[in-house]
Amino acid sequence: MRDDPLFYLVAGACLIVLLILMTGIGGFAKGGDFNRKYANKIMRLRLVAQLVAVILLVGFVWIRSKG
Repeated sequence: MRDDPLFYLVAGACLIVLLILMTGIGGFAKGGDFNRKYANKIMRLRLVAQLVAVILLVGFVWIRSKG
């Protein structure tokens, strides 16, 4: 599995989602101008990144189950 580049792509997509989520949580905890200005944009970006990560993950599982 570690020799598969698709595995690294899926892992990278999951890490990007985690980074976006942590940025959003940090902004929410800090509050202030950053949260007011970017909270909605960060959550939308997280949703798109999550969608991409889930599609890649399902595709990876589907490809690996075929053989």
